Amino acid sequence: MTIILDFDGTLADTRSIIVGTMQQTLRALNLPSRTDAQCAAMIGLPLKETFTRLLDVDDAMGEKCAAVYTRFFFENNQPGVVPVFPHVFETLHALHQQGHRLTIASSRSRASLEGFLADMHLQALISYVVSANEVTHAKPHPEPVLKTLEAFGIAAADAIVVGDTTYDIAMGQRAGCKTVAVTYGNQSRSELLQQSPDYIIDRFDHLLQLV
Repeated sequence: MTIILDFDGTLADTRSIIVGTMQQTLRALNLPSRTDAQCAAMIGLPLKETFTRLLDVDDAMGEKCAAVYTRFFFENNQPGVVPVFPHVFETLHALHQQGHRLTIASSRSRASLEGFLADMHLQALISYVVSANEVTHAKPHPEPVLKTLEAFGIAAADAIVVGDTTYDIAMGQRAGCKTVAVTYGNQSRSELLQQSPDYIIDRFDHLLQLV
């Protein structure tokens, strides 16, 4: 089985640093304030779209926000700031040992994603990564999943998509894959259920029972 994993909110607890950096960006550019909850609701979208949706601004301002955010994020992202969620390490190792192929489909940039994977010592377990840099259409469009399926020459029935937001679940569904929603990330169980995932789990290690 090929397991296509989201990163933010699924493997790593990045909510605090993302929301804090978004707020820092809004203040630096003297933009209208938003609550932490409003900022967190954007997690999972490409960076420019995060700000165009959050603020209802045009693409040019979205690009400016994304550039400022990226600069602040790399300053804020010191070693140890972002932890992995409970049970992630042991579960990924178990899945890998069982012969499952582990991949990532993320709206994060490749440089940022590869930095996290290196810091968290996950690179040896992940056989393929689709970042924001590799797609024309990001989540919830199915392109990140379709790109993964094509890379390995496999059918949608041979893959499962795991994520913490409706964007992840919609992406997997539109590609024809089974989907697993995790409830400990950035969206609530009730929000996730509205997207009708095939499975919903409260702990990452419960994934072992599904594959």
